[in-house]
Amino acid sequence: MDVFVYGTLTEPERVAEVLDSYVYVGPATLFGLRLVEGRYPTLAPGGETAGRLLRTEELETLDEYECVGEGLYRRISVPLDASDGHPEEAAVYVGDPDRLDADATWPGEVDGEAGAAESDGGEGYREGGQGGRESLGFAERVDRYLKREDVRVRLTP
Repeated sequence: MDVFVYGTLTEPERVAEVLDSYVYVGPATLFGLRLVEGRYPTLAPGGETAGRLLRTEELETLDEYECVGEGLYRRISVPLDASDGHPEEAAVYVGDPDRLDADATWPGEVDGEAGAAESDGGEGYREGGQGGRESLGFAERVDRYLKREDVRVRLTP
């Protein structure tokens, strides 16, 4: 599987500490998500992010490294624009900005309720108890953004 990396996993020394088998495919750009800093780097809606494409079959090891099971990051799949011989999709890890103390807002967050509701046609919320609206969870907000926007990775020639 090809994985778009943009933080500590762009460093060969770090990857060698985490994975037994991998290869860097080359430089790549993620469109539709921008880099934001926090306790660890993460992504936020809009813009683009430079990084590298890493190929490995050790996704469970990467999930553990990125604390996917604890909800710190989640692994998503986005289309990969690359020549023949490459997979159609690349994995990308997106961190929960609240847990990472990162300055990122995803449509539907409680802090920006009015603006988020207006910007996504009200789709950042679900009907809550007694007719109220409640903010969607981080995973749901990411999923809705990915359905609406053209987020993709392009391998740099």
